Amino acid sequence: MFRSWPAWFTFWHKLGARALSGLSWLVLFFLILPILVIVPLSFNSEPFFSFTEGMLRLDPDAYSLRWYREMLNNPNWMLAIKNSFFIGICATAIATVLGTMAAVGMTSRHMPFKGLITALMLSPMIVPLIIMAAGMFFFYTRYNIAGTYIGLIMAHAALGIPFVMISVTATLSGFDTALYQAGLSMGATPLRAFRDITVPLIRPGVISGALFAFVTSFDEVVIVIFLAGPGQRTIPRQMFSGLRESINPTILAVATLLILVSVLFLISLELLRRRSDRLRGIVET
Repeated sequence: MFRSWPAWFTFWHKLGARALSGLSWLVLFFLILPILVIVPLSFNSEPFFSFTEGMLRLDPDAYSLRWYREMLNNPNWMLAIKNSFFIGICATAIATVLGTMAAVGMTSRHMPFKGLITALMLSPMIVPLIIMAAGMFFFYTRYNIAGTYIGLIMAHAALGIPFVMISVTATLSGFDTALYQAGLSMGATPLRAFRDITVPLIRPGVISGALFAFVTSFDEVVIVIFLAGPGQRTIPRQMFSGLRESINPTILAVATLLILVSVLFLISLELLRRRSDRLRGIVET
């Protein structure tokens, strides 16, 4: 809804603005609809991937938590869920530390070859995953870490570093370096000034980058196909196998939980963005 129109807006300006808004909502609905359909289908009491007559009539007997219970009672799904969170958390921790360090280095005036180093750091976002997965497989096999948790964590951390670096770099672009210099002038060591002054101000960017890194790890399937052993299956890998081997609505139940996790992450990112804006406002004043 438009709260007020500029004084110079004519009838055609208003009509065009409303038409653009309506078209934007239609495009958004078109993109979101396939995702929204998954949620009610996950409560289907029948082993179908379509709406039954009972579901369309909103018959309570047509809805059930059957597939959620089956997911919880299936050891393969539970192992995949545990692996996804374990690998994702470990990879996120590594990516956050390395990505933050890289961002701080890239914003320094004394950093040589910034363009080349930045391109190399962002290459995991540009190079096709199938190429990265093949390269990692041959490299990790040589050192006997393919098919291990260490190999998967390292690979997922490499994918998450660019997201942390971009997020922290964007936050550092609005950082007043005079605050850091003031800390040094008052006797603080560079490490303490960074910890007590820089880190609290760039924390929203660090957390945002960490969330993006975790989601990237949580959603990755190509790297897992190449590097994971039988005991390192993650949720996307298990879903991929389920679609090929035994199709049932348990996949929809897991997909619904992933949608819920994504929504929670989006809410967290929005809260962090607002906090970052407030912090920047305090610093600027």
